[in-house]
Amino acid sequence: MLMPKRVKHRKVQRGRMKGKATRGNFLAYGDFGIQATNCGWITSNQIESARIAINRYIRRGGKLWIKIFPDKPVTEKPAETRMGSGKGSPEYWVAVVKPGRVLFELSGVNEEVAREAMRLASHKLPVKCKFVTRRDFEEMGGEE
Repeated sequence: MLMPKRVKHRKVQRGRMKGKATRGNFLAYGDFGIQATNCGWITSNQIESARIAINRYIRRGGKLWIKIFPDKPVTEKPAETRMGSGKGSPEYWVAVVKPGRVLFELSGVNEEVAREAMRLASHKLPVKCKFVTRRDFEEMGGEE
């Protein structure tokens, strides 16, 4: 399960997700990827289950890069606890994802295999995703 080794503050505020992703919105390593089309929190368990789904489908074929990291702690209070008496304890970690953020990248497989692997992974995630290729960014006049 992904989580930071150590953090400056144990508990953080929830915050709000405004705007589009300004970083991590291009393919940096692989030839194919999935890009978030709306915002949300992705937990470390969801990232792990998406990773397993991709690796099971591509078997030993390609290389996978996980482009997001859960660095935000989410607190929960115990069940049947009255309101007040402080903030709950950290229960799990999430990655804050905005529209346009590339979540996973893949290379070393053909496009049909990559498309199906990413489709299986997107079913494990709470945000809507679209399949992107390096060609898509070259047509837009991206970083390359």
